[in-house]
Amino acid sequence: MKRREFITLASAAAAAWPLTARAQQPAMPVIGVLNGVSAADWVHPMAAFHRGLGEMGFVEGRNVAIEYRWAGGQLDRTPALAADLINRKVAVILVGGGVPGIRAVIAQTKTTPIVFTTNTDPVAAGLVASLNRPGGNATGVTGLGGELAAKRHELLHELIPTAKKFAVLVNPNNPDTMQEAMQGVQAAVRRFGLEFVVLRAGTPDEVETAFAIAMEQRVAWLSAHDVYFESRREQFAALGLRHALPTISGSRDSVRAGTLVCYGSDAADLYRRAGVYVGRILKGDKPADLPVEQSTKFELVINLKTAKALGLAIPESILLRADEVIE
Repeated sequence: MKRREFITLASAAAAAWPLTARAQQPAMPVIGVLNGVSAADWVHPMAAFHRGLGEMGFVEGRNVAIEYRWAGGQLDRTPALAADLINRKVAVILVGGGVPGIRAVIAQTKTTPIVFTTNTDPVAAGLVASLNRPGGNATGVTGLGGELAAKRHELLHELIPTAKKFAVLVNPNNPDTMQEAMQGVQAAVRRFGLEFVVLRAGTPDEVETAFAIAMEQRVAWLSAHDVYFESRREQFAALGLRHALPTISGSRDSVRAGTLVCYGSDAADLYRRAGVYVGRILKGDKPADLPVEQSTKFELVINLKTAKALGLAIPESILLRADEVIE
């Protein structure tokens, strides 16, 4: 072989080696994230999700990629968003922000692993066979919101013990949370003999109308917790102040936006646990073998600035129990 030919072949081999080496490296796994709210609404829970992933050794951009899909409160978009992630052959899907979104993912794949976060009883909603043995390709973390709905109404009664008439706002487009809210109402009626006005809203205009009706009905409080309402938290806070109507929700971020008080599962805790589960699945665990975990951390947050604007004095006994007081 001539010297010139040898140099040419050697150079070509050296140039090709990095390409070959790269081709032999395993592809970076991709996580699909689907949520019923918007990215701006879910900053704190997603930060907790990344912490959970980090506990399992996964860091976005380093050894795992993430495809995000946000429904922005429009639950009817979730089936198409779910199909898009499944078609992209993601390794696992994290889905949260309402049972409709979770069902949309489960209905479209029996093979892609799914980790959900929900405040609905996943067994009653038909998402899993049981908490201990989920079966199928889905597992997750639940806050069991039906029980919390009853607790919120107990909190209402404690905040204004002389009041007898309250309003509960439900989203007709999300029958699961609507049913849970009604269960909470029934429990409060049985225990305290309270009167409730049930209002329905699934659009921004209907939310405006609901607050106006609540004011006309002279209710003492309005209780609402739903993924769509979470996407409208600034509107809720503004309407509460405009109509002098104290509002309770299930989300810390809603209180940061100006709602008076929240009581609910710690969303950061739910999403950190979900991150751990996604990491375990990436390492080889099967969803069917991972029991659905139940929330053990709950939070009571009060916005004293809003209370002052509403002319409402929060009892000291409640302030002492609060996990956070915004002043």
